[in-house]
Amino acid sequence: MTALRLYIVGCIVVVGTALSTNAGLRAQQQDAAPQRTGHLFPPENLGLLESPDRDAWQKPDQIMDALSIADGSIVADIGAGAGWFTIRLARRVGPNGTVYAQDVQRQMLEAIRRRVTREGLQNVQARLGSGTDPNLPPAALDAILVVDVYPEVDDRVTFLRNLARALKPNGRLGVVDFKPGSGGPGPSPTEGVRVGSAAVEADAQSAGLRVLARQMLPFQYLIVLGR
Repeated sequence: MTALRLYIVGCIVVVGTALSTNAGLRAQQQDAAPQRTGHLFPPENLGLLESPDRDAWQKPDQIMDALSIADGSIVADIGAGAGWFTIRLARRVGPNGTVYAQDVQRQMLEAIRRRVTREGLQNVQARLGSGTDPNLPPAALDAILVVDVYPEVDDRVTFLRNLARALKPNGRLGVVDFKPGSGGPGPSPTEGVRVGSAAVEADAQSAGLRVLARQMLPFQYLIVLGR
C-alpha cells in the first residue's frame, strides 16, 4: 500500500472515530439531560395552599355567587390540588349536587379522597384528567371553576374548548388567577408564571367562548365565560 493510500485510510479512520465518539457523547448527554416535567404544582407543597387567610383574599363565596352555584348544582373543580375549593363547592351544592374534583396528578386526587372522607362528604367524585382533556361528562355541568391553574396549561385554547363541551347550554366557566405584577400570596412575578386577564379573554374568544362577567379580587381576577 502506498504512503498516500495509507494517509487517506488513516484520515478516514480518525474522522470516523471522531464522529462515532461525538454521537456517543450526544447520546449520553441526551440520556443525562433532565426530562421536561412541565410546571405543575408539586404535591409536596400542598401545605402552601392551605394558608389560614386564604378565605379572606380569595373570596370563595363571591366566586361561587358569580358562577351561580347553588344547592343541587353539578360543578367541577379543575386542578383541584388538595381540595381546598372542592370542599367549599361540595358544601354549597349540598347532597343533591355533585362536584367533580379533577386533577392531572394522582397524588392530588389521593389527597382529595382522604380529605373528602374526613369531611364525611358523599357528593364529590375524583376525576383524573390528562393534558387538555378534563375527563368530564359532556353537556352536564352547571359550572366549572379553574382556580390558580391557568398558567400551568400549555394549549390553553384547546383546554377551554374542551371544558366548554362539558357545560350545559347556560353553564358558566370561571377562571381565577393572580394579577400580573408584584404583591399578594401568589407566585413571584419574577418567575414569569402569571397570566393576565386580557390573555385569558383572548384565549376564550379563540375557543368560541364569550365573557359574561369580570370581577377583581384583592390579588386576583375572575373571568366568567359562557358558550
